Amino acid sequence: MAFESLIPEVPPTSMTKGNMAASANNNLDFSASVAGILNEKHSPEHLQALKSFTAALREEEYRDAVEEDVFSSLLALLIQLQTELQSADRDAGALESATLQLQLTAECFRAQRNSCVHSARNQKLFRDLGFIDESFKLLSFLLRNLNLGIDAIFEPLRCGIQFLGNLGVGNPSCQDDIWQLSFPGVFLQLLSVDDDKVMNYTAMVFHTCLDEAKVEDLSKPQNIKLALKVMELCRTHPEVDWTVLIATQHFLKSAALVESMYSQMDHQERVTLLELLQAQLKEEEFEGCGIPPSVARFLASSFQTGCGAVLSLATGSGSNDEALTVISLLDVLCEMTSDHKQFMFLQDQPDFLLTTVELLQQVHAIGKASKNIFSAAQNFSSFSEGSDASPHSPVISFKAHLIRLIGNLCHRNTSNQNKVWIGCNIDSNNPFISQWAIFTIRNLLENNEQNQELVASLEQRGPVDYSALRELGFLVEERDGSLLLKTVRKDS
Repeated sequence: MAFESLIPEVPPTSMTKGNMAASANNNLDFSASVAGILNEKHSPEHLQALKSFTAALREEEYRDAVEEDVFSSLLALLIQLQTELQSADRDAGALESATLQLQLTAECFRAQRNSCVHSARNQKLFRDLGFIDESFKLLSFLLRNLNLGIDAIFEPLRCGIQFLGNLGVGNPSCQDDIWQLSFPGVFLQLLSVDDDKVMNYTAMVFHTCLDEAKVEDLSKPQNIKLALKVMELCRTHPEVDWTVLIATQHFLKSAALVESMYSQMDHQERVTLLELLQAQLKEEEFEGCGIPPSVARFLASSFQTGCGAVLSLATGSGSNDEALTVISLLDVLCEMTSDHKQFMFLQDQPDFLLTTVELLQQVHAIGKASKNIFSAAQNFSSFSEGSDASPHSPVISFKAHLIRLIGNLCHRNTSNQNKVWIGCNIDSNNPFISQWAIFTIRNLLENNEQNQELVASLEQRGPVDYSALRELGFLVEERDGSLLLKTVRKDS
């Protein structure tokens, strides 16, 4: 993605055969024009000359014809403006009156930005001439003075970031230089600026520069604050695509970074991370979600360690945020064990199945002991919209998802099938729970004669009520000594 069209510019002249020669002449004359700006007191006319140059650079033919000495003159102007602004920095009043210098700086950055659009040649020239170092010096100055409340500072700051973005696109050498000068401190400062455009443009540059090695650098203790800041923006600014792309395309692929972030996050931040994981697992456009198995192992271990926190929801005695983290963990683990072959090793995770079954038993017992959020029969209409126990609350689906996870862990796994037998009444008032209970029963029976014989010996009033199954669209049929669970045809 290039930035040339994100900020309105002076409309460029159409480049036809008739005016190509004139454009070439203007190109050759621009160095002399900048020399005049360098030697004269700055005026609005100088700003207009720069704007004309910026507009012309939006045409591919023009920017490909710009000579090196023209860019050298542009760099000289940028350095001069930096010197003038740093001199004014000693006097807040002088800086506030330096509006023209700030406008000229913004226009220099715009010209640099437009020069790099789809132009590897100009990217290399800018890198060789030293534009990256000088641009960072100016950006650092602007960041230092944001607290003065001068609105004119934001324009050159935004344009300078856009320049770095275009300079880095498709150019690993420029990406490495930008990373070296901005990681982690400058990136963290820019992402913390209270300006949506600055934050958005910075996230784009950050995404452009990332690779596997740089992601691993983020997991180090001295750098983790930057990764946590990106995740914070995913939660507070979900409409910003770049931060979400950084998380899903890079962060979630690093087990070291996921574990490091998770350990330092509060529960709300963990839920955001888990929601992004959930979305990535459901992404159908990719063959494989890119999440390493070690992340799944870590999440399963975290669930085993902290899952008891959800029980406090029955009494309101614990942290709702901690309980919601457990619920989100369960959702992700259900998704990981559903048609994702790379995560099916979780079936053999030590004590994982046992922990899940024990938690289901505890939830079921608490629900029977008194009327609470885990009670088997709920009159959902009695809950007010938006309350913790509304029909759409994640709490309502928790028991169902426990059953779903158990079913997934037993799928075509004889050892786990033999460890589990769920004796529970299907709750006809909660079809969602019934649905996953039925599929779990199916997974317990599949290719397992021992469990099939046990079900076949049950009376209809026992743990599995065949009539309830029929009401839900399923039929239990005995065939050749085996018990089959089938869907009922609509016309039957």
